[in-house]
Amino acid sequence: MDPVVYLKMLIIGFLENLPSERSFANRCADSLSLQAFLGVELHEASPDHSSLSVIRGRLGADLYQAAFELAFIGLRKHGLLRGRNLGIDSSIIEANASLCELVHRNTEEQYRDYVKSLASEAGIDPVDTKAVRRFDKKREVREASNTGWVNPHDPDTKVGLTRHGACDMIYKPEHINDLDTGVIVAAEVRCGDQGETEDLTVRVLAAGEVLARVREDPKQTKVLTSLAADEGYFSVEQDSTVRQVLAKAKRAVRSASGKALLRKRGEHLERSFCHVLDHGKHRRATLRVRKNLTQRQLCAALAHNLSR
Repeated sequence: MDPVVYLKMLIIGFLENLPSERSFANRCADSLSLQAFLGVELHEASPDHSSLSVIRGRLGADLYQAAFELAFIGLRKHGLLRGRNLGIDSSIIEANASLCELVHRNTEEQYRDYVKSLASEAGIDPVDTKAVRRFDKKREVREASNTGWVNPHDPDTKVGLTRHGACDMIYKPEHINDLDTGVIVAAEVRCGDQGETEDLTVRVLAAGEVLARVREDPKQTKVLTSLAADEGYFSVEQDSTVRQVLAKAKRAVRSASGKALLRKRGEHLERSFCHVLDHGKHRRATLRVRKNLTQRQLCAALAHNLSR
């Protein structure tokens, strides 16, 4: 299967609000216009969903990143990529995994059996599923599930809170956007228990390197002059130099230019998450493992940038 056809099918899935590879394949098989876009002849069949799964495992992460960066050339020609002022934020997606499938890392005991034993000791009938669930939600002492428990079907997913405050298996997609145009310059899916400040410098500088290549600015004099983020991305040590930097950042936030950047951050970042996660049907994952989800997120970001 031609990788170009595969990437085109992922773009079709995003633009048509389709959630899974099976729905991508069914939609393309049902449309002659989409088959023409894919380059499929009338006497040929469009790729099956099983073919998408096979090629997804064969293509490396470098190909997805190269395709993602390729769109920057056209965006720059149309004046839609500047890269001076960037914004960063993360959101929540529900993983394709269940809390009921958790097992203990050491004993391999299933979580549901563990809760049933505790409920039985508390005088609750372990056969009553609803009563056991209420007991699990209300018990005071609950160990950190991400350190003691793991989902064997998707080890990368972590226990956390969804957007609506419910406890579930989650991932954290993160976008870095150009605040002047709304273009997504970096997209990644991170584990649900990773803090925003963890490896923050590495992620931001990697986005700056990409922009420097596209804008032919190796010394990065025209890109990454400012970065706007919410309070979750601030964590500093009690060091005098670092405290001075933080104090300078606080003054910048209160300035007119700082307030304007924060408004743009709220506008462009929230809009990109709305397009990719909600309208692009990526709020609920249909794939497993963080690598696959990051690749899918890059393709969705690519389609979002092309729509600009």
